[in-house]
This record gives sequence, C-alpha cells and structure tokens, in this order.
Amino acid sequence: MNEDQIEGKWKQVRGEFKQKYGKLTDDDVTYSEGKFDEMLGRMQEKTGKSKEELKKEIDKW
Repeated sequence: MNEDQIEGKWKQVRGEFKQKYGKLTDDDVTYSEGKFDEMLGRMQEKTGKSKEELKKEIDKW
C-alpha cells in the first residue's frame, strides 16, 4: 500500500487508533495534506512504535 492509499484509509481508522492508544489526541491523529509523516512521528512518540509498524497497522484495517 502506498502513502496516498494509507492517507485515505487513515480517515477510516483514526478513531480506532485513538481508542487503542489512549494517549493520542485529536491533534495527534489529524492528517493535514503533505504532513502525513509528521503525524506518524507524533504517533510514534506517543505509542513507542516505529513508523513502519504504524503503517502496517493502518494497512491491516
């Protein structure tokens, strides 16, 4: 799955991630065009997962 597909899918799964990772806020999971890597970086800091792990988890949804 490429980054564009992941970005589109993200809209569907961000609520699930907020429930699963209680430390994530709306600001952490809000995607702004061209800022997907920045969003993943914030999530990485709060979840302790690598960007690759988070992308794979998004891909599973």
